[in-house]
Amino acid sequence: MENGAAKIEDYAFLSDTQTGALVSREGCIDWLCFPRFDSPACFASLLGEKKNGCWLFTPAGDIKKLSRRYRGDTLIVETEIETESGAVRLIDFMPPRGKNPDLVRIIEGLRGEVRMKMELIVRFEYGSVIPWVRKAHDGLEAIAGPDGLILRTPVETQGKDLTTIAEFTVKRGARVPFVLTWFASHEEPARAINPEHALRDTEKFWNDWAGRCRYSGPWRDAVVRSLVTLKGLTYAPTGGLVAALTTSLPEEIGGVRNWDYRYCWLRDATFTLLTLMGVGYREEANAWREWLLRAIAGSAAQMQIMYGVHGERRLDEREIPWLSGYENSKPVRIGNAASNQFQIDVFGDVLFAMHESHTAGLETSEADWQLQLELMRFLESNWEKPDEGIWEVRGGRKQFTHSKMMAWVAFDHAIKLAKTCNCSADEHIERWRKIRDQIHREVCERGYNIDKKAFTQSYGSDALDASLLMMPRVGFLPVSDARVRGTIEAIERELVQDGLVLRYKNEEEHVDGLPGREGTFLPCSFWLANALHLIGRTEEAKELFERLLALRNDLGLLSEEYDPIGKRQLGNFPQAFTHLALVNSARVLSGDVKGAPGSTTSAAPPDMNDDKNR
Repeated sequence: MENGAAKIEDYAFLSDTQTGALVSREGCIDWLCFPRFDSPACFASLLGEKKNGCWLFTPAGDIKKLSRRYRGDTLIVETEIETESGAVRLIDFMPPRGKNPDLVRIIEGLRGEVRMKMELIVRFEYGSVIPWVRKAHDGLEAIAGPDGLILRTPVETQGKDLTTIAEFTVKRGARVPFVLTWFASHEEPARAINPEHALRDTEKFWNDWAGRCRYSGPWRDAVVRSLVTLKGLTYAPTGGLVAALTTSLPEEIGGVRNWDYRYCWLRDATFTLLTLMGVGYREEANAWREWLLRAIAGSAAQMQIMYGVHGERRLDEREIPWLSGYENSKPVRIGNAASNQFQIDVFGDVLFAMHESHTAGLETSEADWQLQLELMRFLESNWEKPDEGIWEVRGGRKQFTHSKMMAWVAFDHAIKLAKTCNCSADEHIERWRKIRDQIHREVCERGYNIDKKAFTQSYGSDALDASLLMMPRVGFLPVSDARVRGTIEAIERELVQDGLVLRYKNEEEHVDGLPGREGTFLPCSFWLANALHLIGRTEEAKELFERLLALRNDLGLLSEEYDPIGKRQLGNFPQAFTHLALVNSARVLSGDVKGAPGSTTSAAPPDMNDDKNR
């Protein structure tokens, strides 16, 4: 490949729960942002060329055999490299930390002796800024602008062509450490860590965390790996969950559908809360809920669909012209303009999450309730407006059926929450009930296409949309309703490609305003597995689930999409939404979810006690 990046599925994921790195199968770190997930990258060869920053270890001779694995239930990657003269193990990890992040790489001799080469190319500001490099503080410092990195190792290094290089021999039983630490350039570097102690502590951290998982059903290994990945995508200081580690990995190779996913989406709120609480991670669920409430605090009219890891609102989108893009997929984008879109469905996501978390024991305070009242006041006056929808289209606002359904969810769950939390809402409930019933009638009349025998993407449209697989999950209609079954079967008939699900067919109405195509959407494929289970086709549902598991890379990781033609993963990686969907489907198909209100396994009709018009 021209830019030297590996296939998306060939990467391993490292994290210290504040930022992360991608390591190729060959042992090259091609992506790393310090000190936060959304900081400018210092290794950006993933989206450009080698000269845009990377860190590589490779044997001097030919590789005979190469294998890798995660050590237990951790994010410690072990890569074994065998040559004619011997074998070594490359151990890569990032210790969970406080202020100063570390990236640790240890080369362990396994057999014979192996001559190793190292190349370190630091380029700050997404591969554009060449640092000033000097020896200081018992290491090699690279400084430019606000950023500093220090490399500490017993191996002698030298500079050549703006690259730090080294050659060294590793014999059986030897362990050679390299520690790269970020620091603010106006301060002195942090004290050197002991890499062996850090390895021990990191292994204990992840194994202890994974050991808290209460899920014991089928596919437990896949569930735990997904949960560890989600923990690795969580920004520990605030509890915010980023959608993915990367920006601009394409949804079509060579195309323009390249977005920055290093932010926190409100849409993930319900999935995250229910998933984490359901498998025993109450502390993490509460931290995410608190992040959510802090982020949306203020005027409801200013609520965004996504925020930065600290709740930042300004995520202005710009293009990086000096990066050629992953496999020449341009442009490379930083920031996300969708943060300014109007999307009605997020109101439903937030109210659903608040009600479900309260039901699970995360109590709603009066201040929390007042914030939700403000959201409902805004929604009362704005739910009828067209919006950009769940898929953040850039082709103009429409009356999306899913958006209206989620507006119904907001009113429905506001009513339920008011009744269960003893909140001051008597003056609102009757009004909310009338609006909720009005929305329900409207969606059933205008969102349902008699000829298709299915709910469609927008009012008056013939196009289908996989987001409507969520209809029984949120309780809008029971799975026993013929319209729901017809929608599931229509999506299966028209949006399935090579057994996997497309979000929609853009070529039908050019709804997203972008050229080209995209791969099948992996979360939607998991949703279809759930839906098939709901309508009694459980064996087919499990077959689809197993097929999706087989698409994971050798380390159990998934991106957002899959190209059934090119047989490869697409989109940003690893993708939180996909791993949340995997865990949820495993719980649904194994019977771990016991028909809780609004859950995917609930086949009973919604509560009709206060809704005679449904």
